Amino acid sequence: MGFITLKDTPHAKIMIRAANWVGDAIMTTPVIRAVRKNYPLAQITILAKPWVIPVYENNPYIDHICRYDSGGRHTRGMGTLRLARDLKVHRFDLAVLMQNAFEAALICFLAGIKERLGYNTDARGILLNRSIKMNPILKKGHLIDYYIGILKGAGLFDDGRTLDLFLSDRDRAYADSFLKQMGMDAAGPVIGINPGATGGTAKQWFPDRYARLAQILGQKYKVKVLIFGGPADDELGEYIAEKSSQSCVNISGKTTLGQAFALIEKCSLFVTNDSGLMHAAAALNVNQVAVIGSTDYIATCPVNENSIMVRVPVPCSPCLKDTCPTDHQCMDKISVDMVMEKCSSFFNPPAEARHKEAPRV
Repeated sequence: MGFITLKDTPHAKIMIRAANWVGDAIMTTPVIRAVRKNYPLAQITILAKPWVIPVYENNPYIDHICRYDSGGRHTRGMGTLRLARDLKVHRFDLAVLMQNAFEAALICFLAGIKERLGYNTDARGILLNRSIKMNPILKKGHLIDYYIGILKGAGLFDDGRTLDLFLSDRDRAYADSFLKQMGMDAAGPVIGINPGATGGTAKQWFPDRYARLAQILGQKYKVKVLIFGGPADDELGEYIAEKSSQSCVNISGKTTLGQAFALIEKCSLFVTNDSGLMHAAAALNVNQVAVIGSTDYIATCPVNENSIMVRVPVPCSPCLKDTCPTDHQCMDKISVDMVMEKCSSFFNPPAEARHKEAPRV
């Protein structure tokens, strides 16, 4: 069973330090489920920054959520000590660190958590009494397996790679009401696009091409296409809506994250860049076309079987840069026709068209 046994501590208090980004947080959900399966009677708390809390709010494997207020009470400096004191009162038996920074281990050490489990990255091995050596094979694979490797390295069993994203009845009711208000039939085609991406423009397919794609999809299937995104994507969404001859409804920044999840769940098709919402669609098992350019598709590709990845290999990809320093050819070589072909396959799927990358050129 590993280093904490059910016999010794059947009601162990376990804290899991969440990843800091929505996509990463979703990719850690198999670990949360596995921790619950290893310790069915434990009290499991997630320590998470505010913007990823919606990923965990309705998860039945979690008992409590602790807010890491990094922009207020827990701002780096004295806030780090304050967070350690806040955690210390809970008297956790085990901390499982999904987040790999030195600070994550330091906080758990200062909080007096007995067992501190995580990868020995960022020179923090001295602060982890359950320090897991980085496996070079895992480092080159998918992030889901990378996170699961923390448990395996500690002698705990995993529970597979399936992603979890649990939605509230309230958010689902919002999605139903919104679609009805917009005159969109949830039983018919509901199409969403996600043209933004956190971390710069290098991960983003061109707005003009999203607009043209949305226009074709809207006309072909006689629907309004929903434009997803956060508050920072509102201007981008408005631009695409205008360029698409009003084939779209821009909801960027107009929903909570939970409401966005619920609307994605209603989608018959979701077209997206590599982003947190891409992983949300994967967790919700939504048909999606993922346009991949500068990122490492081996590490972050969507894992649901009804996803199609469109990418064109180029010598400089993956570069993992925020902005392209040259000609952005990883995205420029992806045409609207290429993406549209994959979108159409979900509505009229030929026998062997699903689950394949776009042709390499």
